[in-house]
Amino acid sequence: MRSDCHQHLWPPAFIDALRRRDTFPYLREWTLYLAGEDPYGVDPAAHDVGRRRAREIAEGTGRVLVSLSSPLGIEHGPGHDLIDVWHESALELPDPFHVWAAAAVTEPDPSGLARLLRVDRVAGLQLPATALGDPAAIAHVSPLLTELERAGKPLLVHPGPAPAGESGMPGWWPALVPYVAQMHRSWMAWHLAGRERHPSLRIGFVALAGLAPLHHERLTARGGAFAVDPFVFYETSSYQAAAITALSGVVGEGAIVHGSDRPYAQPLDPAVFPHALFTTNARRFLTGQP
Repeated sequence: MRSDCHQHLWPPAFIDALRRRDTFPYLREWTLYLAGEDPYGVDPAAHDVGRRRAREIAEGTGRVLVSLSSPLGIEHGPGHDLIDVWHESALELPDPFHVWAAAAVTEPDPSGLARLLRVDRVAGLQLPATALGDPAAIAHVSPLLTELERAGKPLLVHPGPAPAGESGMPGWWPALVPYVAQMHRSWMAWHLAGRERHPSLRIGFVALAGLAPLHHERLTARGGAFAVDPFVFYETSSYQAAAITALSGVVGEGAIVHGSDRPYAQPLDPAVFPHALFTTNARRFLTGQP
């Protein structure tokens, strides 16, 4: 089965909830307002469930994992209302859509997560990289990660919100500067402290972890240590052959899993890239099965 491990699709109830808000993040018609980014015009067709489903079926994707958009900053906010709306509405999406759970990180609720993880359509948990940026942060969310280990389900690390006050930059700035830096930092923090705490947890880093493993030579030159971790995976969104080939040379082709970040980027061409990215690698990441 071909998988896409990373997409975003907002169900109607979630869109309505964003429109009812008067603090960040919020929608006005189809314009999204965030604290750290300029207003963004959302394409209504990008969140048309019927249209998106038809496209995935036509392309032959058997399993599509959709997640809360962590740059919205919802996981860092007070209360669980929007997260609850996400779960309730996303779990009603039809096949081939499956769901990454979300969790509040200010006040983690491991028992609530444990209940969600018992739902078959929940693939695992997505957390923002901004919640995993150093050993203390990893310790803070460790109760959530313990529930993931117990359930045998993986963690997906996704860029979090851009810092407030960075509006006015080019539209590509958040994706290329704060998002990449967050991924790089969270990978380094996991390398430093996460694996020791959670020895069996499968973890996938969006956007090839900001290419952090390519710095392994500098890491070892400055006194650190590096070894390929068989439980760490790297999702491809927005990257093509040059970056994927370079990272595969460091972590191995078996660690690379396909994710498109649709609607913000498009899937890789399965006729061009190794079949394993879409099938066996994704299955190992999502289920632990060889």
